[in-house]
Amino acid sequence: MNLPAQASPAERRVLGYQTPLRMNRVLIIDESPFFREYLRLKLSGSGVDAAAAINALDGIAKIRSTLPDLIIMDYHLTRQGAMELLRQKQESPSTAKIPLIVIARQLDQKKIIDLLPYNVKKVFTKPVKTEALFSTLSEMLGLPIEIDRSPGVVEVHVNDDIIFVEITLGLNRDKLDLLWFKIRELLELYQIKIPKLIVMISGFTLGFADGPNIQKLLDGILQSSQIEQKNIRILTRDEFVRAFITEQKQYEDIEVVSSLQYALEGLIENIDTLRGKEKQAALIEERVLSAEDTQPGTMELRFDQESKFSLDEIKEFIRDLHITVVDDDEIIRELVTAVFTEFSAPVRAYSNGAEFISSIEEDPPDLIFLDLMMPKVDGFAVLRDMQEKNITTPVIILSAVTQKEAVIRAFQLGTKSYLIKPLKAADIFKKTLEILRVNF
Repeated sequence: MNLPAQASPAERRVLGYQTPLRMNRVLIIDESPFFREYLRLKLSGSGVDAAAAINALDGIAKIRSTLPDLIIMDYHLTRQGAMELLRQKQESPSTAKIPLIVIARQLDQKKIIDLLPYNVKKVFTKPVKTEALFSTLSEMLGLPIEIDRSPGVVEVHVNDDIIFVEITLGLNRDKLDLLWFKIRELLELYQIKIPKLIVMISGFTLGFADGPNIQKLLDGILQSSQIEQKNIRILTRDEFVRAFITEQKQYEDIEVVSSLQYALEGLIENIDTLRGKEKQAALIEERVLSAEDTQPGTMELRFDQESKFSLDEIKEFIRDLHITVVDDDEIIRELVTAVFTEFSAPVRAYSNGAEFISSIEEDPPDLIFLDLMMPKVDGFAVLRDMQEKNITTPVIILSAVTQKEAVIRAFQLGTKSYLIKPLKAADIFKKTLEILRVNF
């Protein structure tokens, strides 16, 4: 019996179609090309016909032209926005019943309720737990999707053009696949010309059976990022990892170290060698001129020239954020405030840690810029108080100390991101995008 191309499961059962329905057409609507490609490849490998759209306007067009069985959609979309896309989808009888999975940075209860009339079946919070996402997709599509359920946590951050990869609990192969896409995303965001990378492996012991996964980790990094081996450090105290890497000739220029400070010193020395006096002169010029970033009316133009993100994309992403800056330096507070208020994002500024601690539980922000060295209650005390209260808001440390000291202090505090003073508007934006616009 011939069935309509978009027959629902119920229609197929009524018409006597006994073979289990397997939805095999999925549309991914997300503005991160790396997240789109990761999902597309993962689903294609499980026999799913996966298409992609780059924004809300493109998504509306693709929904109408492809009539997918399922839509995976980022809530934070430009070019008309996610809610307008949902309204237009709902208006057409041919698309109204298509189920959706929504991925969002953070949604309050009201916004989640607003999604229900549009056949949204599940909302995932960023960063997405991929095993949960693929389990849901497998159930909704009626297809087996291979998932590595072994333990493993991978976190990636950029500080001073160094990519920090922290791997704990285990070498989960799905997480390693994600790592390559994340590194490429950060390289594009920061436009790093000479990338360096530190892989920190801790919290678990590896043995002979883990050799293929170590090789998968290193080969993926080298193939996806084109980082030179001499600019890669593996920070670990695991003797098997050290032996495995040092015995493999194809990794002969990758250095295995046991000290973060030693790893940083080696990479920073490499940068000085490569860039020499030209880099030092540029750095001096940059810091002398960085005060110009406080000039009103010029920030948007400069950032648009420096970034691959359009101003519309930036405004759409930033306007609903609640930002807090805690710093005893009035100039820093004014700069951070000016950066975000120019894009209509509210900023709360505090001149000391005591003021901030007394108010944080009432209305927690989406992101905190925190100075370490302040009178009375310093940044260290603020971080300890947040830990005691189980407040998990992302923190970007503002530090006037040297590179190595800032990195080591940040990691000791459990905070993986920092900015060196004096600050530039573009750096503030890029770090915000890195921390909050994370998909995976």
